[in-house]
Amino acid sequence: MEFEWREKTIVQNKVNREDIELLAPAGNWDSLKAAVANGADAVYFGVEKFNARARAANFTMAELPEIMAYLHMYGVKGFLTFNILIFEQELEDARTLIEACIDAGVDAVIVQDLGLVKLIREISPDFPIHGSTQMTITSPEAVEFTKPFQLERVVLGRENSLKEIKAIGQKAKLPMEVFVHGALCVSYSGQCLTSEMWGGRSANRGECAQACRLPYDLIVDGQKQEMGNIAYLLSPKDLAAIDLIPELIEAGVTSFKIEGRLKSPEYVANVVSKYRAAIDRYFADQDAAPSAEELRELQQSFSRGFTHGFLKGTNNKTLLDGTFPKSRGVLLGSVKKVLSRSVLVEIDSPLKRGDGIVFDAGDPTVDEEGGRVYDLLVNGKKAEGEVSQGLVEIVMGRRDVRLQRIHAGDRVWKTNDPELNKRLRQSFETDKPYRTFPLAVYVTGKCGDKLQTTWIDLKTNHAVTIQSVEKLQAALKRPLTAALLHEQFGRLGGTLFHLDADQLIVELGEEVILPVSELNRIRRSAIEELTLLRRKPPVYQKHAATPMTVRPVVKPAAQQAQLTVLCRSLEQLEAAAQTDVDLLYADFEFVKQYPEAVKLAHRYGKKIALATMRIHMPDENGVLALIAKSKPDAILVRNTGALYYYLSRRDEINIPLIGDFSLNVSNHKTVELFLQSGLERVTASYDLNIQQMIDLLEQTDSSRLELVIHQHLPMFHTEHCVYCTFLSEGTDHTNCGTPCEKSRISLKDRVGFSHPVRVDTGCRNTVYNAIDQSGAEYLGEFQRLGVGSYRIEFLEEAQDRVKQVIELYRRALRGEINGSHVWRTLKATNQLGVTRGHLTK
Repeated sequence: MEFEWREKTIVQNKVNREDIELLAPAGNWDSLKAAVANGADAVYFGVEKFNARARAANFTMAELPEIMAYLHMYGVKGFLTFNILIFEQELEDARTLIEACIDAGVDAVIVQDLGLVKLIREISPDFPIHGSTQMTITSPEAVEFTKPFQLERVVLGRENSLKEIKAIGQKAKLPMEVFVHGALCVSYSGQCLTSEMWGGRSANRGECAQACRLPYDLIVDGQKQEMGNIAYLLSPKDLAAIDLIPELIEAGVTSFKIEGRLKSPEYVANVVSKYRAAIDRYFADQDAAPSAEELRELQQSFSRGFTHGFLKGTNNKTLLDGTFPKSRGVLLGSVKKVLSRSVLVEIDSPLKRGDGIVFDAGDPTVDEEGGRVYDLLVNGKKAEGEVSQGLVEIVMGRRDVRLQRIHAGDRVWKTNDPELNKRLRQSFETDKPYRTFPLAVYVTGKCGDKLQTTWIDLKTNHAVTIQSVEKLQAALKRPLTAALLHEQFGRLGGTLFHLDADQLIVELGEEVILPVSELNRIRRSAIEELTLLRRKPPVYQKHAATPMTVRPVVKPAAQQAQLTVLCRSLEQLEAAAQTDVDLLYADFEFVKQYPEAVKLAHRYGKKIALATMRIHMPDENGVLALIAKSKPDAILVRNTGALYYYLSRRDEINIPLIGDFSLNVSNHKTVELFLQSGLERVTASYDLNIQQMIDLLEQTDSSRLELVIHQHLPMFHTEHCVYCTFLSEGTDHTNCGTPCEKSRISLKDRVGFSHPVRVDTGCRNTVYNAIDQSGAEYLGEFQRLGVGSYRIEFLEEAQDRVKQVIELYRRALRGEINGSHVWRTLKATNQLGVTRGHLTK
């Protein structure tokens, strides 16, 4: 594939209602129907393999034609989620699924893996691709990088603000999809390795175990910080941007995405209907803001507390609550007094018999008291119906709660509303069509000829012509009139269509007649054909399949392999520069130290590469320029935005580029894409276990691959600053007082390990694994396969440790000691990447 890094111009006109898409999740058929019934313009869903919600019920590949026919029948688009990394041995299965999508008429696939993008374009030049939020696209430059592959749209990172979204849209000019409601990941999507590191379930493989929802102790400079009931230091509230609909539309967002493929059909029905109403109000020039009742109902379906996330800019004080990690529902009020058989509560949200409630004593790790409301008493009298506010006596179901465990001051939450759930289910549990579409009918004929009717589906412009079997005869009484024809042709109950009287045009030259049974047959035939046309899949180009070829492995001479070292301080860099390493990397918290790092390395006669940040935002090109201005021997590129920045300036910045692990290279297609784009070499993804790594090395030019064989694994990478949140009165980098320059934070997990938290120039936090790990045991296998470069990464190691580690790996590469000796000596975990894995060959 030829790469063309050039600007594409798209003329932007005034936004119409038809330009805005409401995109809903569907983890099963009920959720899909709930989305359609409540006004979704498009639905995204996964099949049993290759999607980022492996725990959802999901659909099967065999169901794709049925799913797409159903959606298209209602004029709804269907997008298949293919938003995970693809391993080498899965490429053939991936091809099979893509071909099935093309045949079934899927409207687009949502893709993370750029190697899969390359594969899709080899199969079909016009099959629509959407760049997943897992691609970590957060800048105009990252969007530009995708343009040679003709992506139809990109899903921006949840961390982009409205201001940044607008800037991206104005510069990159590609349709943008943005999450507006649902769970927030604390880590950048596509950049979280925690779940697999600790639980063997990769977020990049759709198996996130939600390590961010666990409790942690805050360790500051080695001492535990007293946090009261704040324990969930990385668990964000849920995103709710329904009140920002006007601003999002005006910022250029064209697709409003709701998270929730693991959520219930009632949740889908609820959220879709609320956002549908808000969008429609905006285009009707009405106040688009949601009512208090709408917000309560949104909270009721699922809520950890609502936040705008980063849409209004970074505010570290409002992103999380810290006291609970799970859905609570609606906050009713607080306990005033515990009586002998009931609880007196001051409520400010509606409550009725049958509702589910829970009493919150401030510690969600222990069993909480809760159950169904059996009775409500106001002033000692039973309340009929709903009580909206005030002092109310709540009588719970017998043996539902232990009153002695409830105390004055406890918060009370409404966790379930059966009446609301029933209403939501009724919206999609019906035999009637969820919506109908307007028809236009044109009728002509004269006596002795057959009646000609043309039926037009006004939404799709599909048209069918049906003529009568019998010929028209002169009418002696009750001739065919517009009113009579509308009466017969308008009998469309139970179908997808309706016919208004003014959309029926009748041109009959004389009074003629035709049996009513024949009119009914014409109507049924027309509706059947128009329905089939709606269900018909779109046609895409599809090239003949070419088998994946197995490439012979050429074993290069052992001395060709490089040993590289990444340092995170000038002290480490100086120690490493005094050894025989082939290349140094500097990855400092403050890029202002980079010029000094280059001078230090060159003073020792060493080549040095400077690392970009893992994330690239619209206003951060100055950092990339500073890196180039420091005149390093190479640049370690960690995101596609930075990659495009340097590629598009080759005439002025002619510095070799090396791709890092965060580019998520997990198959030979991705390797080829990045090498063809202009990288000197690429670093393999940490998601690969040893067998998957070998599968990759056997299928690619391994001399241009770099493997990280020693490191503290970077687990979370987040816009949420732990330092600002808990060590400062400020809200962001402009007013926090930079506590990160005065203290060191770690997060202590339930097992007792303290994981260091470090800050980069963009004030983003990375949580590193407490224990370093080593892939030294596999060096012999990697050398056999001709790996071109091996990297050691340091975090907080002292100079003596730096030299010791380098010496051990150099000796192992020379064959003087085995890999087991290395990791045992260093007391490191014997592991490659995030999973240990097993050799099967």
